Amino acid sequence: VSYGELNARANQLAHHLIGLGVTPDQPVAICVARSVAMVVGLLAILKAGGAYLPLDPAYPSARLHQMLADAAPQLLLADAAGRS
Repeated sequence: VSYGELNARANQLAHHLIGLGVTPDQPVAICVARSVAMVVGLLAILKAGGAYLPLDPAYPSARLHQMLADAAPQLLLADAAGRS
């Protein structure tokens, strides 16, 4: 992935997040496997002005639920690993 493509994909997702109501410093959870999609997601959250809450899909589900309850993000970005 080139820097230009990474930037374009992050901008597209950032605009989508803004459309969903992400505001400055609002936490947005991201639970994805380590990949290009994770980098795009993190960059997009920052470009939208949000604060990312990284969740590792390998964590036990009880721990993930606790982190989500504590931070109370309005949005969660997840891939197949994160959804399971």
